[in-house]
Amino acid sequence: MIIMHRTLSQGDENEDEEKAVIGFRSAFSWLVEMTLIISLLSEYVVATIEAASDSWGISVSFISIILLPIVGNAAEHVGSIIFAFKNKLDISLGVAMGSATQISMFVVPFSVVIAWIMGIEMDLDFNLLETGCLAFTIIVTAFTLQDGTSHYLKGVVLFLCYIIIAACFFVHKTSTPLINQA
Repeated sequence: MIIMHRTLSQGDENEDEEKAVIGFRSAFSWLVEMTLIISLLSEYVVATIEAASDSWGISVSFISIILLPIVGNAAEHVGSIIFAFKNKLDISLGVAMGSATQISMFVVPFSVVIAWIMGIEMDLDFNLLETGCLAFTIIVTAFTLQDGTSHYLKGVVLFLCYIIIAACFFVHKTSTPLINQA
Protein backbone atom coordinates (compact mmCIF):
# COMPACT_ATOMS: atom_id res chain seq x y z
CA MET A 1 0.00 0.00 0.00
CA ILE A 2 1.38 3.38 -1.00
CA ILE A 3 0.80 6.22 1.42
CA MET A 4 1.00 9.73 0.02
CA HIS A 5 2.01 12.78 2.01
CA ARG A 6 -1.40 14.42 1.67
CA THR A 7 -3.07 11.41 3.28
CA LEU A 8 -0.67 11.53 6.23
CA SER A 9 -1.54 15.12 7.03
CA GLN A 10 -5.29 14.54 6.85
CA GLY A 11 -5.43 12.27 9.89
CA ASP A 12 -8.37 10.14 10.93
CA GLU A 13 -11.78 11.48 10.09
CA ASN A 14 -13.17 10.10 13.33
CA GLU A 15 -10.91 12.23 15.52
CA ASP A 16 -12.65 14.94 17.48
CA GLU A 17 -11.40 18.46 16.98
CA GLU A 18 -10.36 20.34 20.07
CA LYS A 19 -12.97 22.72 21.35
CA ALA A 20 -11.97 26.32 21.98
CA VAL A 21 -11.74 27.24 25.64
CA ILE A 22 -13.15 30.71 25.01
CA GLY A 23 -15.02 32.13 22.07
CA PHE A 24 -13.71 34.52 19.44
CA ARG A 25 -15.39 37.61 20.92
CA SER A 26 -14.13 36.83 24.39
CA ALA A 27 -10.59 36.21 23.12
CA PHE A 28 -10.65 39.42 21.08
CA SER A 29 -11.89 41.47 24.03
CA TRP A 30 -9.14 40.00 26.24
CA LEU A 31 -6.58 40.86 23.56
CA VAL A 32 -7.79 44.47 23.39
CA GLU A 33 -7.91 44.83 27.19
CA MET A 34 -4.43 43.39 27.73
CA THR A 35 -3.02 45.53 24.90
CA LEU A 36 -4.44 48.67 26.53
CA ILE A 37 -3.12 47.71 29.97
CA ILE A 38 0.34 46.89 28.62
CA SER A 39 0.48 50.13 26.63
CA LEU A 40 -0.43 52.15 29.75
CA LEU A 41 2.17 50.33 31.83
CA SER A 42 4.77 50.79 29.09
CA GLU A 43 4.02 54.51 28.97
CA TYR A 44 4.55 54.68 32.74
CA VAL A 45 7.87 52.80 32.52
CA VAL A 46 9.15 55.02 29.71
CA ALA A 47 8.14 58.16 31.63
CA THR A 48 10.15 57.05 34.68
CA ILE A 49 13.38 56.08 32.88
CA GLU A 50 14.97 59.54 33.07
CA ALA A 51 14.02 60.00 36.72
CA ALA A 52 15.43 56.56 37.55
CA SER A 53 18.59 57.40 35.64
CA ASP A 54 19.10 60.58 37.66
CA SER A 55 18.33 58.99 41.03
CA TRP A 56 20.38 55.83 40.46
CA GLY A 57 23.28 57.56 38.72
CA ILE A 58 23.03 55.21 35.73
CA SER A 59 22.85 56.37 32.12
CA VAL A 60 19.53 56.29 30.27
CA SER A 61 21.13 54.18 27.55
CA PHE A 62 22.12 51.47 30.07
CA ILE A 63 18.61 51.31 31.49
CA SER A 64 16.91 51.29 28.09
CA ILE A 65 19.36 49.01 26.23
CA ILE A 66 20.37 46.54 28.97
CA LEU A 67 17.91 46.51 31.90
CA LEU A 68 14.58 47.15 30.19
CA PRO A 69 14.92 44.35 27.59
CA ILE A 70 15.84 41.84 30.30
CA VAL A 71 12.69 42.66 32.24
CA GLY A 72 10.46 43.10 29.19
CA ASN A 73 11.47 39.81 27.58
CA ALA A 74 11.56 37.72 30.75
CA ALA A 75 8.88 35.30 29.52
CA GLU A 76 10.72 34.83 26.23
CA HIS A 77 14.00 34.17 28.07
CA VAL A 78 12.37 31.62 30.35
CA GLY A 79 10.82 29.87 27.35
CA SER A 80 14.19 29.71 25.59
CA ILE A 81 15.85 28.29 28.69
CA ILE A 82 13.13 25.65 29.08
CA PHE A 83 13.52 24.60 25.44
CA ALA A 84 17.30 24.47 25.86
CA PHE A 85 16.96 22.22 28.93
CA LYS A 86 14.69 19.93 26.89
CA ASN A 87 17.49 19.73 24.29
CA LYS A 88 15.45 21.62 21.70
CA LEU A 89 18.12 24.14 20.82
CA ASP A 90 16.70 24.83 17.38
CA ILE A 91 13.52 26.21 18.96
CA SER A 92 15.50 28.10 21.59
CA LEU A 93 17.74 29.70 18.97
CA GLY A 94 14.74 30.40 16.74
CA VAL A 95 13.01 32.30 19.52
CA ALA A 96 16.10 34.35 20.38
CA MET A 97 17.21 35.06 16.82
CA GLY A 98 13.65 35.71 15.65
CA SER A 99 13.12 38.26 18.39
CA ALA A 100 16.40 40.04 17.68
CA THR A 101 15.69 40.11 13.96
CA GLN A 102 12.16 41.36 14.52
CA ILE A 103 13.33 44.23 16.72
CA SER A 104 16.18 45.33 14.46
CA MET A 105 14.47 44.89 11.10
CA PHE A 106 10.85 45.79 11.89
CA VAL A 107 10.21 47.47 15.24
CA VAL A 108 12.95 50.11 15.12
CA PRO A 109 12.26 51.29 11.53
CA PHE A 110 8.49 51.12 12.14
CA SER A 111 8.93 53.27 15.25
CA VAL A 112 10.70 55.90 13.14
CA VAL A 113 7.81 55.93 10.65
CA ILE A 114 5.21 56.19 13.43
CA ALA A 115 7.20 58.99 15.09
CA TRP A 116 7.31 60.83 11.75
CA ILE A 117 3.52 60.49 11.41
CA MET A 118 3.08 61.81 14.96
CA GLY A 119 5.44 64.72 14.33
CA ILE A 120 8.11 63.48 16.73
CA GLU A 121 11.73 63.85 15.68
CA MET A 122 13.33 60.39 15.59
CA ASP A 123 15.89 58.86 13.28
CA LEU A 124 18.17 55.86 12.86
CA ASP A 125 21.33 57.87 13.53
CA PHE A 126 22.94 55.62 16.15
CA ASN A 127 26.09 56.75 17.93
CA LEU A 128 29.42 54.96 17.58
CA LEU A 129 29.00 52.74 20.66
CA GLU A 130 25.56 51.51 19.62
CA THR A 131 26.66 50.83 16.03
CA GLY A 132 29.86 49.12 17.18
CA CYS A 133 28.00 46.91 19.65
CA LEU A 134 25.47 45.91 17.00
CA ALA A 135 28.24 45.01 14.52
CA PHE A 136 30.21 43.17 17.23
CA THR A 137 27.11 41.21 18.24
CA ILE A 138 26.31 40.21 14.66
CA ILE A 139 29.88 39.03 14.01
CA VAL A 140 30.20 37.04 17.26
CA THR A 141 26.77 35.45 16.84
CA ALA A 142 27.46 34.53 13.21
CA PHE A 143 30.77 32.86 14.10
CA THR A 144 29.18 31.07 17.04
CA LEU A 145 26.28 29.66 15.00
CA GLN A 146 28.32 28.99 11.87
CA ASP A 147 29.00 25.27 12.33
CA GLY A 148 25.57 24.39 13.74
CA THR A 149 26.87 22.81 16.95
CA SER A 150 26.73 24.03 20.51
CA HIS A 151 28.54 23.44 23.76
CA TYR A 152 29.04 25.27 27.01
CA LEU A 153 32.06 27.25 25.80
CA LYS A 154 30.03 28.96 23.09
CA GLY A 155 27.45 29.92 25.69
CA VAL A 156 30.18 31.31 27.92
CA VAL A 157 31.58 33.36 25.01
CA LEU A 158 28.16 34.82 24.19
CA PHE A 159 27.47 35.57 27.86
CA LEU A 160 30.85 37.30 28.26
CA CYS A 161 30.16 39.37 25.15
CA TYR A 162 26.87 40.45 26.70
CA ILE A 163 28.65 41.39 29.94
CA ILE A 164 31.23 43.42 27.98
CA ILE A 165 28.50 45.27 26.08
CA ALA A 166 26.59 45.92 29.31
CA ALA A 167 29.77 47.25 30.94
CA CYS A 168 30.37 49.55 27.96
CA PHE A 169 26.89 51.05 28.25
CA PHE A 170 27.23 51.27 32.04
CA VAL A 171 30.36 53.44 31.90
CA HIS A 172 29.34 55.37 28.77
CA LYS A 173 27.77 58.71 29.60
CA THR A 174 25.80 60.25 26.78
CA SER A 175 26.50 63.89 26.22
CA THR A 176 23.54 66.23 26.28
CA PRO A 177 23.29 68.64 23.36
CA LEU A 178 24.11 72.25 24.10
CA ILE A 179 21.12 74.58 24.03
CA ASN A 180 21.55 78.05 22.59
CA GLN A 181 22.11 80.35 25.51
CA ALA A 182 21.83 83.57 23.50
